[in-house]
Amino acid sequence: MNRTSRHPMRRILLSAVVLLALVGVFAVRLVDIQVVRAAELSEQADEVRSQSTPVYGTRGEIVDANGKVLADSVMRYDIALSPKKASDVVREVPDPDDPSKTIDVTVPLVQVAAELGGVLGLTGDQVLGIISADLAEDPDSDFAFVAKLVDTETYEAVKALRIPWVEPYEHPSRRYPNGAVAGNLLGFIDPDGNAVAGLELSEDECLASENGEVTSLRSLKDWVEIPGTEVVNKQAHDGGTLQLTIDADLQWAVQRIAEEQRQATGASWATVTVMEAKTGRLLAVADVPTIDPNDPSATPEADRGSRSFTAPFEPGSTFKALTAASVIDHGKGDPLSQIIAPFRYLPPNGANINDSGYHDDQRLTLTGVLVESSNTGMSQFGERLSDRERYEDMLAFGLGAETEVGFPGEEPGDLHGVPEEWDNQTKYATMFGQGLTTTAVQIASAYQTLANGGVRMPVTLVDGCRDENGEVTRTPAQGTRVVSEQAADQTSQMLERVYLEGWLADEWNIPGYRVAAKTGTAQVPDGNGGYLTGYLVSVSGFAPADDPEFVVSVSIMNPVKMNSSAASAPVFQEVMSQVLKKYRTVPSGAAAPELPATW
Repeated sequence: MNRTSRHPMRRILLSAVVLLALVGVFAVRLVDIQVVRAAELSEQADEVRSQSTPVYGTRGEIVDANGKVLADSVMRYDIALSPKKASDVVREVPDPDDPSKTIDVTVPLVQVAAELGGVLGLTGDQVLGIISADLAEDPDSDFAFVAKLVDTETYEAVKALRIPWVEPYEHPSRRYPNGAVAGNLLGFIDPDGNAVAGLELSEDECLASENGEVTSLRSLKDWVEIPGTEVVNKQAHDGGTLQLTIDADLQWAVQRIAEEQRQATGASWATVTVMEAKTGRLLAVADVPTIDPNDPSATPEADRGSRSFTAPFEPGSTFKALTAASVIDHGKGDPLSQIIAPFRYLPPNGANINDSGYHDDQRLTLTGVLVESSNTGMSQFGERLSDRERYEDMLAFGLGAETEVGFPGEEPGDLHGVPEEWDNQTKYATMFGQGLTTTAVQIASAYQTLANGGVRMPVTLVDGCRDENGEVTRTPAQGTRVVSEQAADQTSQMLERVYLEGWLADEWNIPGYRVAAKTGTAQVPDGNGGYLTGYLVSVSGFAPADDPEFVVSVSIMNPVKMNSSAASAPVFQEVMSQVLKKYRTVPSGAAAPELPATW
């Protein structure tokens, strides 16, 4: 009898026990997977197959007073590659022997690099150089940028190449469709989307967007998104729309006029400010040279901001109108008040004042002091006020402090400390625009005050911010009385005589309109206790003088071919004419009052 068949039942039972044990092990394992650790394993599986994707919020637009877009956002793309995976590419192409079929062909790396470079504006060698340089630093490098901020057309062309080791990434970017128009005001952002300068920086709270995040599950085989698995982890939010007071068309025209004169006179730079007389709203703030915020690096750093806000200077004779208004407001004189103005005036405190050119003693009214732009004459009127009275009026005119705009880098100007700190010479120099500094926008604001019957309005560059829900945030403008209406009106009438009788009468004549204006020639501090080479020449004024609507202030730095106010007068005339025409301002109906300059 065969031994292998002596105990068949035992073998069957043993096999059954082993089988049951194995089944039990699998059952326990199955319960552990599907019940005990189901949630944990499911979460792990989701993590393996999931991908989080940023959802970009859109940075808000900047628009002009009429809604014209000055800055907006567009989607750009950064093109990256994996240096360690860069190799030949296998592509499926039609079979030349049977077009109904396809075959695989191998495209050499050199050709692939040339194709990629051709799309990106590079040579094949440049692409290979990027790969080689990155691998030289890190043999396991899996990431290197080959191009940044390419447009959608280029992005699509890169995708069409089907290079497995090349990956495009979304990169929201800023665009300034009007180029350099208002570029000095708009500022710019850096490649990472951070606000760097100008309104982009100061109004970032309005403009900034908030990115969101979406997670979705993808197939492990081909990494294709699985429909219905998208989960929004964080909602994206767009930035608000920033509406400016600037008129883009006027801004363009003013920039053109200023740049033409800057080049014609060989000046270092120029600023032109246009402001509404009754509201304080800025319609144009031109700084030349200026910046195209699409390419900030193409402009020298010194020319990237707005000197209208950031470059303080001694205002010179344009300031005399403010002293005259204070004298009248405090009851210490009127347009017909009389003095004798010598070439040199030596007041009792030891100061030494002289006019710009020698002359015999002049019998001048306060009007005549402005027409002749006499330092010695204005000193005699200014000393009728205490230093503290004049200082308080300067502050009320908006000097010595940043404007309400709060422009990045804005300078407050310097009133040479407080009156108690003024030396004997400064006491008098501050009467005719020396020994203190202001900015171009501050002078425009002071003339707005005179034009508006003595009421200063806040300087306004931003009309409001409209958020993504359509709600608009605005700050109501409330004026502050600086001098009496009578003082402002009489000062305006004296400035009309300056416009009609001054030495530049033929240079700035605007037919049909009464104009009040004053010139100035001043030095510019170098920030180290001295002065820069050359002079800053300026004109400030408003029109129509009988019902003021617009203030124009012009400053030109060191016009070497015409180093006098004659360089700024044509700009004032052309810009003011443009403004009056653009806004269809009604011509003046009567002649300016006759005020004698001498007695």
